[in-house]
Amino acid sequence: MPPEPTSPTVHRRQLGRELRQLRQAAGKEIEDAAQTLGCHRSRVSRIENGRGGAVAKPQDVKDLLTLYGVDDAIKLARLLALLNDSQKPGWWESLEFPPGLDALVGLETDARKESAFEPLLIPGPLQVPDYARAVIHAARSQHPDEVEDLVQLRDGRLRLLTRSQNPLELWAVVDESVIRRPVGGARTLRDQLRHLMEIAALPNVTLQVVPFEKESHPGLGGSFALLEFEDDPAVVYVDSMAGNLYLEKARDVRRFVRAFDLLKACALDPDDSAALINRAAKESK
Repeated sequence: MPPEPTSPTVHRRQLGRELRQLRQAAGKEIEDAAQTLGCHRSRVSRIENGRGGAVAKPQDVKDLLTLYGVDDAIKLARLLALLNDSQKPGWWESLEFPPGLDALVGLETDARKESAFEPLLIPGPLQVPDYARAVIHAARSQHPDEVEDLVQLRDGRLRLLTRSQNPLELWAVVDESVIRRPVGGARTLRDQLRHLMEIAALPNVTLQVVPFEKESHPGLGGSFALLEFEDDPAVVYVDSMAGNLYLEKARDVRRFVRAFDLLKACALDPDDSAALINRAAKESK
């Protein structure tokens, strides 16, 4: 992975957002754009939403600008530059891993801030290799060749926190069960908790623990991550056995922002959380 990881995801989202704004300003419907491109409306929707799998072509951009009545060479050149950048491979694309994770990694790479809650496991970017291997093997759903690629992927996500330019700001809240469960064995857990404290000492990382004393809290529904960007709308990532879910509607994002605020209020403050993690490391046998 290069020292300063980059991602095509932000360029794809910017391109889609600008094309959508131009369409709306021209009073055109998605069906009009689809007819111009000779495709189904779902492809236009995916392009406008910056979804992977729907790749626009230079001629698509030119045809859409013509449809929208935009005769601006500078605007066209800018959109074509965004299109070109959106098609460059991300740092993770040489690795093999389950579908769905590529969008999360791309969003993390572009994000300014990530607010994550985990009720069961150490957050992926903070997992040490042996802990990560234990988690992956326990899932029993990965081909053996994918295991080390997934470990490398976690390492790459960790480096987003330490890159020299615009390191990702991470605020993580975990349930106390996360720091007590001996995933990979007691020794692996001790190593993991020590590593967790090292990462928590970074100025761009805040870590809190919800203690067992809190009998209920807003995170009982499962893990989620709220990703915020400099110029793009926030995205919520929800992970489950049924698959990965990405939420972008403002009302959905607000719901998770509220849930995370409540989780922070339920959790121990960072200093008390650090003390609890250190105690858990010493008690791990």
